[in-house]
Amino acid sequence: MNLIEYIIYGIIQGLTEPLPISSSGHLVLIKNLVNTNLFSDLNFEIVVNFGSFLAILLIFWKDILKLIKSFFSFLFNKKNREKTKIDFKYCMLIIIGSIPVGIAGILLKDKIEEIFSSVQFLGITFLITALALFLVRKANGTKKDSDITYKDAIIIGLLQMIALLPGISRSGTVLVGCLLCGLNRKASLKYTFMLYFPVSVASMGLGVLDIMEAGNLNNLLLPYALGLIASGIVTYFSYQWLSNWVKKGSLWKFSIYCLFLGIFVLIYFR
Repeated sequence: MNLIEYIIYGIIQGLTEPLPISSSGHLVLIKNLVNTNLFSDLNFEIVVNFGSFLAILLIFWKDILKLIKSFFSFLFNKKNREKTKIDFKYCMLIIIGSIPVGIAGILLKDKIEEIFSSVQFLGITFLITALALFLVRKANGTKKDSDITYKDAIIIGLLQMIALLPGISRSGTVLVGCLLCGLNRKASLKYTFMLYFPVSVASMGLGVLDIMEAGNLNNLLLPYALGLIASGIVTYFSYQWLSNWVKKGSLWKFSIYCLFLGIFVLIYFR
């Protein structure tokens, strides 16, 4: 297997991870279109996901650091509670919004993937994503970060569970949920990727254990490193692309893409 394949995999992961078009769905689709063993390497999948994680962490590191400091300051420094209560509440909103998908992921993920693993079903989920993105194409509520309620977090968290279905975009589902709950586009984008971190940290933690059990990976250090770098760089710029389109109200463009992709999958794999 040559190095180019690892780089291409990293690019695909980086391009599709932030965008509301389902990174996992695209990898499953390409696996069925192209004859390669690369997509059966679960350790490499963990590595390229880590590349995306680092890129998004780089984008939001100031927000995350501020939230962490405020969270612990609120808990252990009573004098600062008035100053940190808004950020503490936002942290709680992230926790609450992450609980449903965390529980569902532990209990149902393997079962869901087993039942809905056919590539034909992938075409249907792409069409569902297209419809959802189209429905909120003009949505732009008035709620800012500080206006998000616990009810909103629960609703968005429950919607995020749908992303366990292969081909359903996590970022797309959460974005749709945020907009339907009346958040403005800027707040929707931020909360979408704040919810990305708990899920990613948990899945990568389990993934690291798998890599450690895999034994000697010295021969794969270079291809893994190239895939990680490619994924990280492309994820960074892909997020900037998404951010600009969300702020301009251009989610419908991703809807059109998912529509044609879903139709292609249903026709090609009929």
